[in-house]
Amino acid sequence: MALTFYTNPMSRGRIARWMLEEVGAPYETVVLDYATTMKAEPYLSINPMGKVPAIVHDGHVVTEGAAICAYLADAFPEAGLAPPLGERADYYRWMFFAAGPVDQAVTNKSLGVAPTGDQQRLAGYGHFDLMVDVLEKAVSASPYIAGASFSAADVYVGSQVAWGVMFGSLPKLPVFEEYLGRILSRPAYTRAGEIDDALIAQAA
Repeated sequence: MALTFYTNPMSRGRIARWMLEEVGAPYETVVLDYATTMKAEPYLSINPMGKVPAIVHDGHVVTEGAAICAYLADAFPEAGLAPPLGERADYYRWMFFAAGPVDQAVTNKSLGVAPTGDQQRLAGYGHFDLMVDVLEKAVSASPYIAGASFSAADVYVGSQVAWGVMFGSLPKLPVFEEYLGRILSRPAYTRAGEIDDALIAQAA
C-alpha cells in the first residue's frame, strides 16, 4: 500500500513524523511551503484547510494529528501502538483531550484570550488552569498515558506536552518532565527529529 506524508518540518507535522517512524512502514514525504504549495492545488484537494500534516494511505486521506496517530496505529497493528479494543478507554480519552481542551486552551492563551466565568461554561476546556490540572493528573496516573505500555496516544499527548514545556505555553511541572523523560528517549522519536531537523537545515 502506498503511504504519502505531507508536512513542513517546522509544524505539527513533526507529530505525524514521529508516529510514522514508530509504525516503521515505508512512506514518501512531500514537504510543503507555508506561503505557496500548502495553500494551492494539488494540496488543497487533499486538505482544503491548507494545513499540515496529512497522509494519503492507499488513496485514503487522513488529516489532523490525533486522527493520523489513531489511524496509523490501526492500519499497522503489528507495531503494537494501540491497546486491545476492550482496553481503549484511556487511549481515546486522553488522545482527544489533548486534541481538544489542551489545544484549545493553549491556543487561546497564546492569543491572549481568557474566558470569563460565564464563558467558561461554553469553552470545552473551562479555563487554562483547570486544563493543566487535569493534564497533570492524567500523565501521572500511570507510566504512559493509557496505562503500562507506550501507545499512539503518547505520541500525540507527549508532543503537546513537549512543545508546551519547550515554548512556555505549559508550565514546566516535574510530572511533565518525568513523563517526557519516559517517552522522548524512544528511537523513533530521535529518528523523526533528525529527519525533520535535517530538512530545516537544508532549507536554510
